[in-house]
This record gives sequence, structure tokens and C-alpha cells, in this order.
Amino acid sequence: MTSVKSALDARAAVLAEIEAGDKFVLVTHVNPDGDALGSLVAMHNVLKALGKDSVMFMAADEFPLPYEYRFFAFDGLVSVPPADIADRTVVFLDCGNIDRLGEGVFKTDGRHILNIDHHHDNTRFGTVDLVVEDASCTAEIVWDLMRALRVEVTPAIADALYVGLVTDTGKFMYENTGTRAHVMAAELVAAGVDVHEIYRRLYEEMPYAKLALLARGLSNVERYDDGVLTASALTREDFAAAEAEESYSEGIIDHLRSVAGTKVAALSRELLDPSRPTLKKVSLRATDGEVDVSVIARAGGGGGHRQAAGFTTELTGPELVAFLRHEVAAQLSGSAPAAP
Repeated sequence: MTSVKSALDARAAVLAEIEAGDKFVLVTHVNPDGDALGSLVAMHNVLKALGKDSVMFMAADEFPLPYEYRFFAFDGLVSVPPADIADRTVVFLDCGNIDRLGEGVFKTDGRHILNIDHHHDNTRFGTVDLVVEDASCTAEIVWDLMRALRVEVTPAIADALYVGLVTDTGKFMYENTGTRAHVMAAELVAAGVDVHEIYRRLYEEMPYAKLALLARGLSNVERYDDGVLTASALTREDFAAAEAEESYSEGIIDHLRSVAGTKVAALSRELLDPSRPTLKKVSLRATDGEVDVSVIARAGGGGGHRQAAGFTTELTGPELVAFLRHEVAAQLSGSAPAAP
């Protein structure tokens, strides 16, 4: 784990970079979630408040976003890397490793990169790495930087930070919810966040197709090894029958995770991209500290948190189940220790 001194040094270095820099481009990982989007929008508005030239980048194929995030105002968003990228500091937000950004131009040697993240398995790929492993979310780190920079909290910043906070803490239910998360929430509410309105936008107004996909996901549930592993799979046929978008699978895994006796929940879904017919995305959740699912995800070529992680794979359904059962059993038996 990063020492207190090195974390403080990294924080000071990032603050100095922001104060001294003039031009920035902000990026986040592919298939961005609430923390990625909230951190992106909040940091952009913080930089604009400081008078900086800031743009946000997301590839065109990320749109449309999942319905729950479409209320964000992306003023200053580009879908083509800026022509003057060589003159800009690249700020990676919520990226555990540089390959989680699909666009290669941002990863070219010589880029000046600020890597701001909270994933414990972050590969420290930045020119400056501010990785705060005990932060509840990347939005919490942005909030801390904003306060240090003495930027006034606007409604746009407050809403964006709150979305990052509430989604990455599972509505304040995950074990990463520390005291600072609640202090942050209190400050954002005091700044004007409408808690019910944010909740409604994120978790209500569900399209019927999402409910139909949930029904199919629950009907496909299988349990293994006396219920230690609870898993489900969604095929392209499931998505077609439900008339559902890919993002509608979000949240299904939380139902699997809640089943008594479960140590690890897994949801795999076939990607709808016809050019990648054998590829699946696998999401993992742990229910307690006995299994570190980021270790399993890294074994599959992905990454994430101890409690929530994921990877993509071309394993068949039976091969994937066998891989997951082996990895979970290895950790529970002590033969594959969790990552430090």
C-alpha cells in the first residue's frame, strides 16, 4: 500500500501541476460508470473554474450512455483527440491501467500524464500518480483536490461528485464507504445536491426492457460448490428477447451477490458487437473479505477492486465456470492469497 508520505507528495505534485498548467485533456476508461463520468465532469468544471483550457474526451462509440447517466451536461466534450494534444496535460481519471482507455493517441510515449485513481491494483502509469487506495471513489479524490484548490462548489460539480460517490459506494452500502465518504456527501448536500432527484435519475425510471432482461438473468442463475459461487449468463438471444441495450445488464449482479451463502457472484454477458461474436464481459462481486475478486479478474486479463472487478474473455460458458470455481476455491483454501 502507498505510504502516507508518498500519497501526500503525490497530492502536492498533482496540485502543483494543476496550478501551473494551462491546457488539459481529461479521459476515463471505456464503458464509463458513474464514478468515471462524475469524476470527469467534476474535474473539468474545477479546471474551468480555475480559468484553465480543459476538454473532456470520450470516443463516439461510448454513446448513447446508459440511460441513468444521460442527464449529464457534457459541455466541453470532444470525441476526436484534440489536435494540440502534445501541448496538453492528459488527466486519466478512474483508470486502473492505461489499457482501460481504448484510444491509443493518449498512451504515446512522451505524454505528460496525471493518473488520478483509487483502484488498489493501479499500475502507476502516470508522470505523476495520485492513487488513493482508501478513497471510496475517484470522485472523492477530485473533491479533495477541489477543496485544496479553493474552488467553489457549483451545482454541476456537486451533482457530478455525488453521482460518483453514490454509485461507487453502492448507495453507501459497500465496505469502501468510510467516514470521508459521509463527510463528502454532507458537504455536497449542503451545496445543493437534490438527493432524491439524483436517486430517481440513477435508480428509478427504469425502462421496461431492463426489467425484462433482469427476469431473464435471474432465470439463468446457477449455484456451485454449495452456493459459494452464484452465477448467471446473458446471451445475445436474451438481449434480443428483452429488446434491451447492453447497459441494461447493470445491477443484475447485485441480486446474485445478495443470495445467502454466496462468496462470489458472477455475471457474464455476450457482447452485442457482431464483429466479436465469441467475446464475453464478466462482472464479479465479493460479499466479504474472504475472496479478492480483483485477483480473479487479473487472472482473466482484467482488474478492479477487491469487492468488485471484471474482465473480458473468449472462454466458453463451461470453461468460464470451471475457471471461476478454481480461482474461488484456490483463495478459500489459501493456495492463492489475495493481493496486498
